Amino acid sequence: MLNERTADELKHAKAVREMFSGIAPKYDFLNHFLSINIDKHWRRLVAEKLKDVLNDENALVLDVACGTGDLSLELQKNAKAKVFGTDFCRPMLEIAIDKNKKHNANISYVEADGMNLSFADESFDAITIAFGLRNFSNWQAGLKELHRVLRKGGKVVILEFSTLIVPGFNQLFQFYFTNVLPRIGGIVSGSRGAYEYLPDSVSRFPDQKNLAKMMRETGFFDVEYKNLTGGIAAIHLGVKR
Repeated sequence: MLNERTADELKHAKAVREMFSGIAPKYDFLNHFLSINIDKHWRRLVAEKLKDVLNDENALVLDVACGTGDLSLELQKNAKAKVFGTDFCRPMLEIAIDKNKKHNANISYVEADGMNLSFADESFDAITIAFGLRNFSNWQAGLKELHRVLRKGGKVVILEFSTLIVPGFNQLFQFYFTNVLPRIGGIVSGSRGAYEYLPDSVSRFPDQKNLAKMMRETGFFDVEYKNLTGGIAAIHLGVKR
């Protein structure tokens, strides 16, 4: 069943799609450069959370808002499960498909909106979303859609920027995040606005505890989270009853 969205939500989704389409060619380079490759380690931790599912040859795993496919590829490494990736930004998805061929991976990519997924109810044993939920026009509705396509007993793992917990580090990081990062990102990608959007969207996104609360309200249980790199990011995990 499709999520009914307001005009403002549809406008937001269109703007996000166009923004990511514009920075797609430089997206991977900037991700790794601006994070000093820490983002790669974070993705490995997501895969570790789903090790039992990925080792099941009968399992189906979906990576939502997969972008250029970095997490999808990480999930696929040594996995027996079948991995799917989906994103609504075609230029990003085309890069993911090219990587699929380059790494001789067997990931099935589907162009679809994360808030209106092209899959039947209870289709997947596990779902991941990395740095994508924050970009949804309605976070609660997005969580409900993930919950819909997840099988009973299935796991959802969310990797997202979060709220720093290390005293004294917050000011330094915020200066980098709001001043240095947009400047470098703008020079390399040609779109400073996209990298000004990043810290703005993070500042509006729920912190660790509130995202966990939102997941419980959606119907997930055994919800837990792990802070990464002092809370710059966090991994949230939940199970569908």
